[in-house]
Amino acid sequence: MRLEPAEISEKGNVVLNPESYVPYYEQIAEQIRRQIRAKVILPGTEFYSEGELSKLLGISKMPVRQAFQKLRSEGLLIIAQGKRPIIGSERVRWDFQELRGFSEEMRRRGLNPSTRVLSIESQNPTAETAKALQIEAEQQVYYLKRLRFVDQQPVAVVTSFLPVHLFPELEKLDLAGQSLYYIIENIYRRPLQMAEEVIGAVNAGPDEASILQTAVGSALIIIRETTYDTQKIPIEYSISLFRGDRYTTSVISVRKR
Repeated sequence: MRLEPAEISEKGNVVLNPESYVPYYEQIAEQIRRQIRAKVILPGTEFYSEGELSKLLGISKMPVRQAFQKLRSEGLLIIAQGKRPIIGSERVRWDFQELRGFSEEMRRRGLNPSTRVLSIESQNPTAETAKALQIEAEQQVYYLKRLRFVDQQPVAVVTSFLPVHLFPELEKLDLAGQSLYYIIENIYRRPLQMAEEVIGAVNAGPDEASILQTAVGSALIIIRETTYDTQKIPIEYSISLFRGDRYTTSVISVRKR
């Protein structure tokens, strides 16, 4: 016997098989996952609540809740307290083996990146920034804050600090339409060589949650990165906050003999 399908129009179609050895929550998760990847259900689409989908399928909320939790962990379902679930576009895996800018990495993976400049101003560096950039406390830096999107979904807030004397009149350039790495290498003629990253985890505060459209207290990946040019001069120090439900990191470790 099969349960009648839940007709979900633009939200896809779910059919449960009670004779299958596969638990209901896995059947639900797999069908929704497959339809998202096939573009049957589009990212950004408002999805049914646990109660609505369980009623359509004629089952209890528990299997639906388990399925939703699984999809949320994969970045395929975005759930904020008090709001209806939204279809996501899966976690983006970030590979640290090669030095690439955000836009370069996303396009390489077939995704559509975009940027909104939140602010840019020059100021004296903090002790942390001065140390990372190996500059004096009185040397000004650009404070550049950007919101990064993948397929029109906000995924990261990136704050970059760049020495003003190395990048004069940076504020006059198109920092939303061009990759910062492209600007550094092609306009300021500073080829990049390497970056050092320190990766951690934090919880989203009210400001970060509002900007990233996620819940207060949700997990964020924090990356502190210092980028060097081919002369081994540190030219950018950045602090990036990535949504933990949209990003994973990938690092390969090789044992030395």
